[in-house]
Amino acid sequence: MSKNGEFTFRRARVDDIKDVLAMIQELADFEKMSNGPQLTEEGENLNWYLEIEILYFPQTDLKRDAGLTGDQEYCEVYVLLDNATNLAIGYSICYKAYSTWQGRYFFVEDIYVRPEHRKRGAGKRIFLEVSARAVELKCPRLEFNVLEWNPARKFYESLGAVDLTTKEGWHYYRVEEQQLAKLAQDLASSKS
Repeated sequence: MSKNGEFTFRRARVDDIKDVLAMIQELADFEKMSNGPQLTEEGENLNWYLEIEILYFPQTDLKRDAGLTGDQEYCEVYVLLDNATNLAIGYSICYKAYSTWQGRYFFVEDIYVRPEHRKRGAGKRIFLEVSARAVELKCPRLEFNVLEWNPARKFYESLGAVDLTTKEGWHYYRVEEQQLAKLAQDLASSKS
């Protein structure tokens, strides 16, 4: 936990998850992807039915995936509290990743500050805290994605972030859940 001036930055606790989920939805609304978040506080099960077998995907349970239920931790969830109100006004979700070029690195999935608390240094505080966490983990770099039209790009660049799409031409790809299940099924079929 890091308490400094107006804010306290700390790992999220079980009782913070409702606020974090609400802020995740706020961020999705801002990003014009309101239907994107599929996180739940406590997960449900999803089953994809393919031709031969059922593949089971656990619905994303943020409490579980943050290691707050005793399960394996897949992400680190942080909250930024306003010291005057003790309310969560921002969050960040990060995780450890690996590069064949430099080894371990820290990936920031989200940084978000509620609009009414912007321009107070809250976003910078979160960014500095997750940067310090990367250094603590002995990671040589911090990575994240920003939508092309998001004005926060200038903020990150002012803190020394480099746009890899511009600098190195990298494109970010994703294989989504149903296609992932299909690929796994294709592999299973090829082995039989």
